[in-house]
Amino acid sequence: MEQPRRPPEYILEVFADPTSIKDVVQGILHTIFFHRYFPSLRPSTIEVLDLTLPFVADPELQTLIDTRVYQLVRQLSSTTSPNSSVRGQIGVQFFEKRRRKAGGLGWFTGGTKTEEEICWEIWRLEVTLATPKTETERTKVTKAMEMTLQKTALKIVAIANQNKDHIPPITTSETNPFPYQINLNPRIEGWAKTIGM
Repeated sequence: MEQPRRPPEYILEVFADPTSIKDVVQGILHTIFFHRYFPSLRPSTIEVLDLTLPFVADPELQTLIDTRVYQLVRQLSSTTSPNSSVRGQIGVQFFEKRRRKAGGLGWFTGGTKTEEEICWEIWRLEVTLATPKTETERTKVTKAMEMTLQKTALKIVAIANQNKDHIPPITTSETNPFPYQINLNPRIEGWAKTIGM
């Protein structure tokens, strides 16, 4: 039996304060999907911290991103930390659908074909929420946010442009050939089951 390959995993880090975290995380997620979402798109952009980022104007995807970002912000806001920063994660997985025989010897014994989803790429966004206490800290945090957001957006573009060989061929006429998941605080062990390991 063929061993499933482990999909590539890309780790991104962002840094934000409570007033910008929602926009920063949404901007990064939309940037990932802009480069890995294969239905035809009308190019759109959003402004986040004076940086223009791509935006995927798909209502279903927007709702899912908004829901997960809201959950992350709520979780981070309810967590207290003595050093004034807390961390959380959002994971994005892309899958391909493959046909698989479900037992038996085909039509002769009543075996049926089913589809399974195989993960082909994982993005993990590690988010640090900083809560500045003074105006000087606020200025430092703002500069750090702008710098990490720009660095992360450029990293996504570089990864997407350099790493294409593992993307499976499109074998369906469905609008979105590759299902996806966005998970809050994914645990690596739990993902192993999802990717078939």
